[in-house]
Amino acid sequence: MSQSIAVIGSGFSSLAAACYLAKAGHQVTVFEKNNTFGGRARQLKKDGFTFDIGPTWYWMPDVFERFFGDFGKKPEDYYQLIKLSPAYSVYFGKNQAITIADSLEKIKETFEQHEKGGAAKLQKFIDAALDNYNIAIKDLVYRPGISPLELITPKTAMKVGQFFSTISRDVRAAFKNPHLVAILEFPVLFLGAKPSNTPAFYNFMNYADFGLGTFHPKNGMYSVVQGMVDLAKELGAVLKNDQNVTSILVDQGKAQGIEVNGTQLFFDKVLSGADYHHTETLLPKNYRQYSEAYWTKRTFAPSSLLFYVGFEKQIQNVEHHTLFFDVPFEKHAESIYDDPKWPEEPLFYASFPSKTDDSAAPIGKEAGIFLIPLAVGIQDTPELRETYFEKIMTRFEFLTGQSVKKSIIFKESFCLNDFINDYNSYKGNAYGLANTLMQTAFLRPKLKSKKVDGLFFTGQLTVPGPGVPPSLISGKIVSGLMDQSIK
Repeated sequence: MSQSIAVIGSGFSSLAAACYLAKAGHQVTVFEKNNTFGGRARQLKKDGFTFDIGPTWYWMPDVFERFFGDFGKKPEDYYQLIKLSPAYSVYFGKNQAITIADSLEKIKETFEQHEKGGAAKLQKFIDAALDNYNIAIKDLVYRPGISPLELITPKTAMKVGQFFSTISRDVRAAFKNPHLVAILEFPVLFLGAKPSNTPAFYNFMNYADFGLGTFHPKNGMYSVVQGMVDLAKELGAVLKNDQNVTSILVDQGKAQGIEVNGTQLFFDKVLSGADYHHTETLLPKNYRQYSEAYWTKRTFAPSSLLFYVGFEKQIQNVEHHTLFFDVPFEKHAESIYDDPKWPEEPLFYASFPSKTDDSAAPIGKEAGIFLIPLAVGIQDTPELRETYFEKIMTRFEFLTGQSVKKSIIFKESFCLNDFINDYNSYKGNAYGLANTLMQTAFLRPKLKSKKVDGLFFTGQLTVPGPGVPPSLISGKIVSGLMDQSIK
């Protein structure tokens, strides 16, 4: 039976759900608050430069292939993928960088150079990570987070200890070189929690890193958004931008539609891919599932201070993705999770898409994206942004041995206030809820409202968690739940 469905937001999870629901024969309309689609994955164009405002890493290509395959398509029907070689590099000090190559065999050689026996230990570690990847990404993450029994399978029963150990403990038991430890702990940051608080089972992220590799979609991550928008339209979905949803209409415990730009529109079902906390504020209080106290007690993945910089020359001694781990990770992590404040000496990440993609910058120039992970809910001012830009650029010049500040044509910034204003993001979070043990699977906010019949949620604050591939999966899971509820 075909029903009319309103989808709030057009991030990856919303677009994925819209595709599945349209394929199932429903009348799907997507309402996007901003003037372009993609949610956090928007684009900035200025003076011939093009930047991805949001995600810049393309990992887990198999998840994208599975998504498009569900519609008889392939990613290459919509965008071209470039495998990065090398994948990325990590600076630990001046002239102290470790480069991660584009194959496991080459990465093993690097590990052996830095720690005797490192190649064999890495192979053993990645074998275990692959086993977990096959369990998690091919099965567990596609479950709807309704019951704890979803986590109990013959395979997970054999790995129960990995839910009570941590990534940090397992990595440090195998490797002693602090730089190799930092590199193995790095992928967990995509899950939004400290390695010391992330279950060891999540080492499957290391297989995503070393086993599958890092890719770049030509013309940036926004080309994936454009591909999904095109697919949704091909399937019959209607997408509308500049549509600010101000309330969800409820009558006698049932979702009736939405109010958008001051007009009431009626639908059989409502799905929100907008910030979960914000979505519940669109409901009368008695229909909200989670209190303010509940959200206050959650462990959130970080927010970010981002800079989009146009350079008048090409930048040397960096790769497409370059991480700067020359200051203590633990101290920065404490300022995010334990004692929320601006870090004294921040780690940071830089992306130079123009190293790979000619469309990112004019010839002879460079596009640079700089990111500092931050705690949610802290103060955000122009003065603080400027102070931290100066901090990281001074270190950048020292570590890479070059002068770049005088070559800046322009810079734009994006931080907590922008996440709140542009995405209605709770406390300015950038990546949703962290994947800690007590916020995994069925312990995350539910996809289906317990109080409003016909209201559903998707995205990084619900299952399976933060990141682009999990968002695609979240859209698939919720569309299945909605379809079942209709049938």
